[in-house]
Amino acid sequence: MALSGTVDLSRAPATDRLRPVRLWLYAVAALIVLMVVVGGATRLTESGLSITEWKPVTGTLPPLGEAAWQAEFEKYQQIPQYQQINRGMSLDEFRTIFWWEWGHRLLGRLIGFVFLLPFLYFLWRGLVTGPLRWKLGGLFLLGGLQGAVGWWMVASGLVGRVDVSQYRLATHLTLACVILAATVAVADGLRPAGARPAAPRLSAPALGVWLAWALFVAVLLQIFLGGLVAGLDAGLTYTTWPLMDGHFIPPAENLLVQQPAWRNLFENVLTVQFNHRMMAYTVLALVVANWLALRGSAASGRATWLVGLVTAQALLGILTLIHQVPIDIALAHQFGATLVLIAATVHLRRMRVGG
Repeated sequence: MALSGTVDLSRAPATDRLRPVRLWLYAVAALIVLMVVVGGATRLTESGLSITEWKPVTGTLPPLGEAAWQAEFEKYQQIPQYQQINRGMSLDEFRTIFWWEWGHRLLGRLIGFVFLLPFLYFLWRGLVTGPLRWKLGGLFLLGGLQGAVGWWMVASGLVGRVDVSQYRLATHLTLACVILAATVAVADGLRPAGARPAAPRLSAPALGVWLAWALFVAVLLQIFLGGLVAGLDAGLTYTTWPLMDGHFIPPAENLLVQQPAWRNLFENVLTVQFNHRMMAYTVLALVVANWLALRGSAASGRATWLVGLVTAQALLGILTLIHQVPIDIALAHQFGATLVLIAATVHLRRMRVGG
């Protein structure tokens, strides 16, 4: 018998039983979106290297008192970013960038607690069993890995360079988005059977599933490329659209100027930005093809939403570029990427199960 004032979840109707788990996962997903946006702000304000140590437990508290603030500032003064770029920064200016990075790390810790404590509770109540238990356990492990990858990224900027490695930044961002997509997919899979629409009436269902997969992969790849653009500050160069330095497709000798050639994909500012532009066109083409393939089906509404979201995201990308990355538009663009990813994830999962 349930305790007074509580709901006996074990006796809830089958269609309702996993609703608390589903809502919890949606809340976790919302926090991950916030984490991605705050991470973008940390990057844009050049705050990511202000905390030079990884203290998973004691780092929860900010500096308490002037002596503690001065000690943190002195640690920052030892790294190349301060010595080569921010020399002469005041303590108050340091506090500003410190709070961004501290807030970003605190939010990561908060997500860990918001995930772990309800997870343990749902295990205790018997709501999480079988494959769902392993899926949620895997999500928790991915979250821990993301924290380690975050420090691995920060560590790349503490010695020998004034910012973090674009390779590690793109990896950190992409892993966050993989965790977001996985969380949304698990949550969407817990909808009661009555909430699931009938299978789409497609003449070629395989085409719709293939396009959904292609779109999902392309969106993730585009996010990775966006991380490279951010890591190289590539959005501050070639700030015209649709041409880059007078060309829609720059000359091959400029795109492949570095040797070996593969380095251009990750280190050549022109090539990195060009690839990000071309992938944007690819994503737009895929959502239009997806919309055409699903007209008249139960999935046509999702396909229409995807076209709208991707179009808005492309416009935000263009505005971010031509205005040379103002923080408000840039963060809206980063937020838009998470919305597109969520929509693509839900679309793919429902196409795979015929919904």
